[in-house]
Amino acid sequence: MKLDIYNKTGKKSTKKLTLSDSVFGIEPNEHSVYLAVNSELAALRQGSHSTKTRAEVSGGGTKPYKQKGTGRARVGSTRNPARVHGGSAFGPKPHKYEKKINKKVRQLARKSVLSQKVSSGKFLVVSDFTMDAPKTKDFIQVINNLNLDGKKVTILADEVEDNLFYGSRNLKYVTVIPAKTASTFDMLDCQTLVVDVAGAESLNAQLAE
Repeated sequence: MKLDIYNKTGKKSTKKLTLSDSVFGIEPNEHSVYLAVNSELAALRQGSHSTKTRAEVSGGGTKPYKQKGTGRARVGSTRNPARVHGGSAFGPKPHKYEKKINKKVRQLARKSVLSQKVSSGKFLVVSDFTMDAPKTKDFIQVINNLNLDGKKVTILADEVEDNLFYGSRNLKYVTVIPAKTASTFDMLDCQTLVVDVAGAESLNAQLAE
């Protein structure tokens, strides 16, 4: 598979990038994408929510009144879950939300998203993203040159240099991620996926294994 390469000025280069059909030209597997995204989003949850049980709330150390002779229901503590200021019964406790999936399924999901982006024309290869200065104005000019203004864009760079990171971080519709560590959700959650040549070759070598 050969893809066109564009410069930062928006002009098409005379060179083409050769990529593996087994990575960028497969039939997308939607179920593997679902499993991978579900796992990645679950891993983002902190799981730090917590409520206090009747043993953890303050107070209630003594029996409020005697067992018999009052005409009322027997009560052993003022902090049982049925009473005001009592503990919580079956409330949430800290736990992990991790959902493990096989490495082959995760790799298939990434290849499926890449292939879907390529087949739908939402995959753009740029020669490089080296910036002379960490200026948002300069980065916006590159985005405009590539006709990506107003679109949600994810940029996969082989190396995220400081100038590129600082120049793009103020744009809420642009996300810059190292190509090797980009997850399935990172590549899926955008209108256009932009990759530099080195990043595309890195993905090609990593996923072709």
